[in-house]
Amino acid sequence: MKSFVFVFFSLFTLTDTFAQYNDFKNLGDKAFDNKDYFGAAYNYRKIAGGVSDLKKSFPFYPGGPTRKKVNTNRSYIFYRLAESYRLYQNYTAAEEWYLKIINEKYEPEYPLTRLWYGVCLRANNHFDESIKQLQRFKITYIGNDEFTAISNRELSSSFLARQQYKLVSSIVVNRMNEKGLSAGGNYALIKTGLKYWFTSSVYSEANRKYLNNIYSLNTSESGAPVVINLKEANSRDNIEYGTPSITASGNRMYLTSWYKEGSKTSLGVYISELENGAWAPLRKLNTNVNSEGYNALQPFITPEGKHLFFVSDKPGGQGGRDIWMSDLDEAGNPLNSVNLGDKINSPFDEEAPFYDPLYKRLVYSSKGFSGLGGFDFFESYGDKVKWTASRNLGYPINSSKDDLYYSNDPNDDRKAYISSDRESDCCLNLFEVNYKPIFIFGKITLCDSNTSLRGVKISLIDSVSKQILKQQETDIKGEYTFEETIKYPYQVKIEKTGYFTKTIPVPSRAVGDTLFSTDICLQKYKSNSPIELKNIFYDFNSAGLRPESKAGLDKLVIIMQENPGMKIELSSHADSIGSEPYNLNLSQLRAQSCVDYIVLKGIAKERIIAKGYGKSKPIALNTLLDGKDNPAGRQLNRRTSFTVIE
Repeated sequence: MKSFVFVFFSLFTLTDTFAQYNDFKNLGDKAFDNKDYFGAAYNYRKIAGGVSDLKKSFPFYPGGPTRKKVNTNRSYIFYRLAESYRLYQNYTAAEEWYLKIINEKYEPEYPLTRLWYGVCLRANNHFDESIKQLQRFKITYIGNDEFTAISNRELSSSFLARQQYKLVSSIVVNRMNEKGLSAGGNYALIKTGLKYWFTSSVYSEANRKYLNNIYSLNTSESGAPVVINLKEANSRDNIEYGTPSITASGNRMYLTSWYKEGSKTSLGVYISELENGAWAPLRKLNTNVNSEGYNALQPFITPEGKHLFFVSDKPGGQGGRDIWMSDLDEAGNPLNSVNLGDKINSPFDEEAPFYDPLYKRLVYSSKGFSGLGGFDFFESYGDKVKWTASRNLGYPINSSKDDLYYSNDPNDDRKAYISSDRESDCCLNLFEVNYKPIFIFGKITLCDSNTSLRGVKISLIDSVSKQILKQQETDIKGEYTFEETIKYPYQVKIEKTGYFTKTIPVPSRAVGDTLFSTDICLQKYKSNSPIELKNIFYDFNSAGLRPESKAGLDKLVIIMQENPGMKIELSSHADSIGSEPYNLNLSQLRAQSCVDYIVLKGIAKERIIAKGYGKSKPIALNTLLDGKDNPAGRQLNRRTSFTVIE
């Protein structure tokens, strides 16, 4: 009897437990299917511990084996919980639950576990372990090539992040602690004058969830952020606003407006005009931006109001969300829509464009190029259609998590703003980027006399994009100085009429306010005036170059690379020993061997003429006045030189 009562109450307890289990599981599944991963994680977590207890419990009825069923549910809940945490970017919690799945031998049921575990490790800055797990996944995984490609990209990110996090940087990134910022997330900050504009996610009691709205904050006052009242036709209760962009005049705002129905989110780009101190009702942009059936979001308006960059998943792009651009009419309406192409966009998502017309610099975020993880900032230079290859901005502007919404401070060229979840398990927050100044200094002299050269044009160049960033001329002392805020791999190009141009790299190992010294001398030339190449040697009666001769020719290669419009005659000369035909032939062969070597180094053959002069143009006596042989003179006559002919 005692045994029967025990079983009865145990069954009653189990029935109640499984009723709760099914309730939370169903709620979790529904939220997961609707892409409400926060809600899914909440419900799965409610039963994750209970499932753990059930594994150790007795059967539903005396003698009834049910452990296999419970274990299956256990692995399902664990994996769904890990996935939910990862998909709403709580990588710390997700890492813990993926590891439980691996430790409890459930990985065969969910073969992607180790891939996502490696992703979470990377996001949590555990780069060595991330590399180890991703490499193991690649070895053991047999399945869809898509996930192999993801593992390759994540491995690249982990290696890059491990390297970047070890570097000393001239950039300081600090979280902004402005008064009144929401605990639910703040992002997409821009600044006009003394006012911040940004998006904040604030809990709504009426809607019982966090809603996004645009706020402003006057930096010269001590008040809290103020919500911007926005209206539009057919407004819904659950409509949200964000990612503002404002013209330099301050009278026109572009923004994203969106709402959610079930698992589908509809986003569009809207415009509002400032009228009598208030923002007029929103007007949705035309189909050049808001294509029917597709999303448009994250507008950026150039300061003069003539060009709009935005993000869209409409057809005609590279895949996922792409960055597009539209020309605007006087009323701010889009006249066209141009995809920025495959140097900017990838098959994955690109978001949050920012464009600086002064430097023609585009900064945006992407998941499709090699980065540190999540969304990374990339930059490219160009104007409308033609763009340079995108380059990762590196750590600390980028982190191992998501980094988006770059914008410059209009009042301080050493400052910028970004949004990142690097210090959060859920939400984007606002960060201030401060660039320490970098000074690049040099002095230009004349090679022959070491005297200072005034009026030399100095160009500071981004050595990756080849974009000219700044130019100036040397002063009376032959000196120049650039003050920069962004640490690129720089080159300095030095040009003056009548002198060979030189391009030299700026050392990249120093940081902070280091003074990069790039002193250099320029060599003068005159057209049709020969310049001797030193130490060009041949074996006797041979046109073959000796190894030590190549160093001298390499210097000529550099000159021709740095002076791409230059054409030369490369000539070879002989002394007086031997017949005229013999010396002409040998010197022609020797000149041609020099030209062949230079062409192999990448110089176009159309830029060089080989000419052998034999013994017809001596520069010294082959024979002394008393008729004796002059070995020193003949040595000088056996020479190789080049002449600038164009």
